Amino acid sequence: MKKKRKINNLTPPSKAMECSKCGRVVENVGYDAKSVVCSYCVFSAVGFPEETKPAYKPTGRPAGWHWMKEFVDKDGNVYHSGKEQPKLKGTLKPTKVKPPKKKVKRRTQNQILIDRHKKKKAALKKAVKKQQDFINHNVKK
Repeated sequence: MKKKRKINNLTPPSKAMECSKCGRVVENVGYDAKSVVCSYCVFSAVGFPEETKPAYKPTGRPAGWHWMKEFVDKDGNVYHSGKEQPKLKGTLKPTKVKPPKKKVKRRTQNQILIDRHKKKKAALKKAVKKQQDFINHNVKK
């Protein structure tokens, strides 16, 4: 039979210290630690920026322009399969770009059930009306 170890509830499992570089409070530090560096300072030392910059910068050209056999931008630059042709600059009219097709929004499961219920209700209403006409001798020929 194993003996159960008593846990002393008076001592907390870890302590908190201030970062030695910026002064932020760092939780869960061991008791034998002398100084601490927070994760933000570690990231900045490694080379990760604190704020991420947007990677995409719009060029004003349509999506997939570099796949077109020939594309002429609004400045008159001519591109063949994405490669600029400086000799042809200004000789052609800018390419007209069709707007992208609108995507059909998918219905939610709840919306599908509501639409199905409306169809069934309309069919039931039509059947009841047909039966009432038959009872009242209003049969259409």
